[in-house]
Amino acid sequence: MGDLPALRTAPARPFLNCGVDYAGPILIKEKASRNRSFLKAYICIFVCLATKAVHLEVVQSLTSRAFIDALKRFISRRGLVAEIWSDNATNFIGTDRMLTKLLASTAHKQSLHSFCSEKGMNWRFIPPRAPHFGGLWEAAVKSMKRHLKRVMGSTTVTYESLNTLITQIEAVLNSRPLTPLSSDPSDLIPLTPGHFLVGGPLIALPQEDLVDQPLARVSTYKHLQQMLQHFWKRWSREYVTLLQQRHKSGSRESPNLQPGDMVIVAEENAPPLEWPMGRILAVHPGHDGVVRVITIRTVKGVIKRAARRVARLPVEQHSVNLCNGVASVHNVPH
Repeated sequence: MGDLPALRTAPARPFLNCGVDYAGPILIKEKASRNRSFLKAYICIFVCLATKAVHLEVVQSLTSRAFIDALKRFISRRGLVAEIWSDNATNFIGTDRMLTKLLASTAHKQSLHSFCSEKGMNWRFIPPRAPHFGGLWEAAVKSMKRHLKRVMGSTTVTYESLNTLITQIEAVLNSRPLTPLSSDPSDLIPLTPGHFLVGGPLIALPQEDLVDQPLARVSTYKHLQQMLQHFWKRWSREYVTLLQQRHKSGSRESPNLQPGDMVIVAEENAPPLEWPMGRILAVHPGHDGVVRVITIRTVKGVIKRAARRVARLPVEQHSVNLCNGVASVHNVPH
């Protein structure tokens, strides 16, 4: 395995350098009435190479024009991009030619050409038949697509409803804890991709718990919230599992939990975007020296949990650089 590319470790504002990929298709309804036809929609995923923040856009076709429109919406909200990385899909190659033609036009796009030329916007492709070169955005596709398909099932929604759901899922993905924000034992706030986007943790509006509600008893609006809650429950559980890297007996030894470590407490009924965080106050090792019980300080008080019910945030295997609002985060789970 080679070293991380320079763009993954260099300090930069969010989405200055990013990767892009598609997920789908997803069937949507042309309109909300009963007599309607079905259309295909796709999700365009932008991933920041430095902060691992995610931006999702819904597109209705795989044409170059549709992607350029999604790219315009992305740039309008996240700022101009210096470099975009993608695979060699036909629509991306077509977009590169159309984007080059658009920026080089001297007719009605002169102002856009002048602005983008001095910013140095470049498009780069990974080698053909080498998806592992784009592992960062492929991981984002996997994180979102697998659980979204299971949550939606055979349900079809309108374009507007899908766009609302995808935007909320984007907030869920950008709320994941990356590493402790500071070494202060009293600080229970982790660093998240949302900190780089809005300057603080992303929060969700309070919602009624609809996970166990029968589908026939919920309205269209509540059905969207129910799908979001199901997505949150599945994806957050998977993310906590990724942080719990434990090894079998006889293989390399897992480090014990230590007082002061920041951990995610596994709670079954946590609402979307709310990660139960805590700091370890004391550890209780067994006769073999392995810590299996810990005492944790949380915002709700001091609790005692089994070590298997918590996930420690990466500390020794991370690197964070903060300077004038730019950052670089790497070596943490996606």
